[in-house]
Amino acid sequence: MSERSSIFDMIGPVMIGPSSSHTAGVVRIGRVARKLLGQLPQEASITFYNSFARTYEGHGSDKAIIAGLLDFKTDDKRIKHAFEEAKQATLQYTFKAVGNASALHPNTVKLALMTPDRSIEVVGESKGGGLINIASYNGFRADFSASSHTLIVLADDVKGSIAFISDVLAHDDCNIASMTVSRKGKNDLACQFYEMDSGITPLTLEYLKHLKWVKEVIYLPDIDL
Repeated sequence: MSERSSIFDMIGPVMIGPSSSHTAGVVRIGRVARKLLGQLPQEASITFYNSFARTYEGHGSDKAIIAGLLDFKTDDKRIKHAFEEAKQATLQYTFKAVGNASALHPNTVKLALMTPDRSIEVVGESKGGGLINIASYNGFRADFSASSHTLIVLADDVKGSIAFISDVLAHDDCNIASMTVSRKGKNDLACQFYEMDSGITPLTLEYLKHLKWVKEVIYLPDIDL
């Protein structure tokens, strides 16, 4: 099925910067990565690929990704001063460019984020018009847009787990719009990504977190990225 675009998608979002794919989309990837981490990272290792690798400085993608990690929105005037803002927030970061990664989307950025007690890796793609795709999370194929309520469940690969969680969400009146399941191997860890039309109640989230075979639950509500 081909993707449909709205007038908003073609015009792009309200933003700071010269390009929706190189600035607005990158800000959004940074914000999603921060929310997956759960806090401001202490260190960030950022790798730009392909088109991004050649243009990230000139198009402001470097400032945009730092702005996203600082939780700035796409129209925040502080994006232009993201490096100074990062210094004040004691966020340390490094940039790397890889210009020829044919297996990856032209506008791809990988973030390795660290705090004293947690680290994650996120690969995001800027699709144009401010739209993004989170391609992977900690090595698991993800493929979610973060444009709707998103639930991420890291769990043991037990029989019936997908049907069980889907049933729990249905009882919470959550309609699943799309789902991706990625696993490291049979009977190993699996990561489930659910995009939903409506939000989850705190009680349902707590219930999922306390299941013995569930290792981690992350919920990204439908917010203005």
